[in-house]
Formats: sequence, structure tokens, C-alpha cells
Amino acid sequence: MQTSPDLSGGPAVRVFDAVKALAFIGDLSMGQPTDHSIRTAWLARRLAHAAELGEAAAIAVCEASLLRWSGCTANAAGFAEALGDDVASREAMLALKTDWAPLELHADLGAVITPLARIHCEVSGEAARMLGLGGETETTLRHVFESWDGSGAPDHLAGSAVPATVFVVALAGELEIFSRTYGIERAQALIAQRADARYPDKLARLTVRLAAQWLDELEQADSASIDAALLTPNMNDPTPVELVADIIDLKLPWMTGYSRSVAATAANCATRFALDEAAQNRLYCAGLIHGMGRAAVPNPVWNTPARLTQSAWEKARLVPYWTSRAGKQTGALAEAAELGSYAYERLDGSGYFRGAAGAALSIEARILSASAAWVALRAARPWRAAFTHDEAARLLHEEAAQGRHDADVVNALVDARATPRRVVNPRAQTARLSAREVDVLRGISRGASNKEVARDLSLSPSTVRTHVESVFRKLECSTRAAATLKALALGVL
Repeated sequence: MQTSPDLSGGPAVRVFDAVKALAFIGDLSMGQPTDHSIRTAWLARRLAHAAELGEAAAIAVCEASLLRWSGCTANAAGFAEALGDDVASREAMLALKTDWAPLELHADLGAVITPLARIHCEVSGEAARMLGLGGETETTLRHVFESWDGSGAPDHLAGSAVPATVFVVALAGELEIFSRTYGIERAQALIAQRADARYPDKLARLTVRLAAQWLDELEQADSASIDAALLTPNMNDPTPVELVADIIDLKLPWMTGYSRSVAATAANCATRFALDEAAQNRLYCAGLIHGMGRAAVPNPVWNTPARLTQSAWEKARLVPYWTSRAGKQTGALAEAAELGSYAYERLDGSGYFRGAAGAALSIEARILSASAAWVALRAARPWRAAFTHDEAARLLHEEAAQGRHDADVVNALVDARATPRRVVNPRAQTARLSAREVDVLRGISRGASNKEVARDLSLSPSTVRTHVESVFRKLECSTRAAATLKALALGVL
């Protein structure tokens, strides 16, 4: 991990490591094995070369495959509202299972899926742009759900109006999923059935013919050789880590900005304990990405207003486990991911997922866990209102008295008045929003409706609608999730 003043003034990593982190989050969101996007990218590169599309296209399909699911957190709320379990429903959808959507929705699936696809495509395309990847990669992601026959989404493009790279990514992804789920012969048959519908027949036939050879080569390849095959020139550049945090938080609108707040709070606390710059940067990055594993848990679990059932709690307590797993494939973020996985441990051993206690928790782990609790207590949640500063301080001191948090850390957190970091992505689109537009955007970014924002700001609904339209126009987007992501990157929210 490095510090790059030219980027954000804070820790930066290679784009490749940030992309792999986003691939991990996306795979969890879609109910896939955590190497699905990596395997898809490898297959997509092979297909692009076999189809003689050129090196630029091969780079685009590789990068787009890794980022294909980076918009999944952004539309998770919509999937959950329509289908219940946003993770399981999407896993079933990708595997072409017939029961992935309720029967009553089948007649109107297009009306349900199209707006969700638009959210996804806007966010993933914007992620590619903020990461400094090529225009062909961004274009691929903005159209990644379009189909050869025009039945795709969100714009229902058809034939040559759809970039060829979209079909390569689709074929590679379906080959990876179908072969893993049903075996190679069934995968070949399914791809053949979808030829001239989901993708052009020529590409489908090429994939079917070479699928067995590619899958065998992929099984023989080690992680180092796969990384070498996927590392494109643009992915050697540095990038701020905040984008990963922002995409994590998009899963639950009421968590907008939460990971940034935890990161800034933890890093500020580290200075109170005179920890060196390396430790401060490690804590800051750990705070940013400590919620990576949240993508594996369906939104209805997080939005439950009452006590969780035992089965729901078992899913929730695995969040830090998945964050720890992420460290195994995120390069320079590995150390921060491992530290981030201690965010829910407690000094008395009552935390999760390890149940670590006492000396097993470093000062950095103690700072991170208390910081996450301190930020969460002062924010509204579906099951409770936000606590005031004094109420949260009292609760945290009680936790420390019971041995759950380090008392010295709690004292430092409660006494400090941490200044939020305004970290701006240098690749973020420039836009000037008025103070009132920012107020409105802040409200809708956290899941409030136009009417709710109007009530909170003492405005008329029509005035709020006008402000929303202005924000979308200035930020060149059409969805709240994309507007939120762009505003965070600009340091506005």
C-alpha cells in the first residue's frame, strides 16, 4: 500500500487490487464462488483472441469481466424489494433456474429488471471510469446486459448496435457458471440454445468448440499465472481505495458514507495513540473495506426491524469471515482486509467471527472495533433511531466497563471531534451542485423518497423533484445510486 498525494492524499493501491476487491464483492452479491469473475475474465480473454477481435477488445473484456458485478450492491435493494432474497435470486437467475422469480412476476419481468439493470450498468460503468480504465471497458459495462436479439436491458439494443465485447463477456460468464453447475456437456448445450438470442451464433459456436480445452487449461493454471494473464496496462496505475468503500455501502442506502466514517474515525484515533503513519494508513484502509463481506448477506436480513432469527444471525456473523477471505485475493489490500475482519471482535471474546479476546486483539483491532461501533451508534438503522453523541458515549462506556471494548480507546473516541476526510477521486466527473441540491441528494442517497426529503427540508415535493432532476443532469446519470457514487467521489457527501 502506498500514499499518493496526486490521487487523494491518502492510501492508494494498484487499480488491479481494487478491481479484484470489487470482483470479490460482486461475486458474493451474485451468490457465486469468489473466483467466478477472475475465471470469467480469463475465459473472456481467450475467447476475444480466438475470435480475432484484437488486443484492445481483449483488454476490455478482461477488465469488464472483473467489474461486471460491481453494480450489484447498487441494485440489491431493488432486487430484494421485488424478489425477496437479492443474493439467492440472482444466483438462481444466472444458473437459468426456472424458479428464480415468483410466478406472479413472470408476465412483467421486463418492467422489474430493466430499471435494476440501468442502476447496475450506470454504477459499474462509472466505477470503470473512476478507476481510469479504457473507454471500451466502460462502454461494455454500460451495455453488459444487452442481447443480440434486442431482448436485453436496459436499452434493448440489438445486433451490431451492441458492442461485440458484451457478447464475449456474456459467453465467458455463462460458460463458467453452466460448466461449474451442470458440467461441460450441458453447458455447451445451453450456450448453443441461446445462440442468436443472447449472443451471435458465430461466437457461440466458437465457444462451444473450444470450451473443454479452455476449461482444462484454466484448471491447470495457478493464481500467479492467472493474475499475469489478467493484469492489463491500465491496472498497474494507482487508485484511491475509497471507491471500494463506496460500492460496499451502496448495498444498503442507510449506510451511505458509513465505511468512510469508520475509516476516518479509526485513523484519527490512531493518532491519539501515537501510532506511526503505516499503522494509520492500515487502519484507514481497514475501515474502508471492513464491510466487504456484507455483500454475501441478503438485504432483508439487514433491514429486519426486530431481533434476527438464528439462521439470519448465522449469515450476519459471517461478514468478517468473508472480509478475511477477501484478503487472500486482493493483493496490496490483503493486510487491510485481514485487520478489517476484526471489526466485530470484542475484548471479552463475545465478538465474531473468531471470538478472539484479550491479547489476541492488537491495539489496531481494538481501535477499529470501537470505531465501527461508535460510528454505527450515532447513525439511524432500520431497527432503531440514531443515538445522540451523549447517548452513544454512555453506551460505549458501558460496553467498555463490561470488558467488551478497550476503555482507553473508548475515551479517545468519545473525547475526539474527528474531522471527516474530504477525499476526492481525481478521475471523478467535475460538477457544481448548489447547497440545496446537496441537501436533497444527501436525503435520497440514504433511501428517502422525494416526499420524505420534502418533509425533512420543508420543501414542496415538486421542488425536490426539480432539484433531483438538476442533480442528475449535472452528474450525467439517471439513477440515485450512480448520483450517490459520483457525489461521494467528488467529496460532496
